[in-house]
Amino acid sequence: MIGIVINSSALKESLVAKGIKPTYQRLIILDHLAGNRKKHLTAESIYKALHKKTPALSLTTVYNTLNSFAEAGLASAITITGTEVRYEFAATPHHHLLCKECGCIIDIDIQCPNARRGTIRGYKIDEVHGYFKGTCKACLKKQRKHP
Repeated sequence: MIGIVINSSALKESLVAKGIKPTYQRLIILDHLAGNRKKHLTAESIYKALHKKTPALSLTTVYNTLNSFAEAGLASAITITGTEVRYEFAATPHHHLLCKECGCIIDIDIQCPNARRGTIRGYKIDEVHGYFKGTCKACLKKQRKHP
């Protein structure tokens, strides 16, 4: 499902501001990310969702576009699983929890002194990733019901 109207001037402006030409395919991919802010999507899931309505869209285009978005700061690439990259619409730096039971990735809102980009002890920090692995609330609830 596409979240924001594709012709949104805000989407176009955000691409142009980052030096990315606002093609139709880039706009629908960015729109899909923006419309699924709480989800951590794979390139394949984005492709499957958008290919139905845009058959000319290729998986390679989705991968290349997501990489461009990540490099430009429009999207964040999350490599918490070790086997795949998930993407989310760029947000303020935050941590993630990977549920080892159901595989979902959840945003974790905690105060971390290292979460801000900048410098630490004279080093220039470009990215900070905080990953936790454990069990999500929903899976814990299921475990309590069926021990």
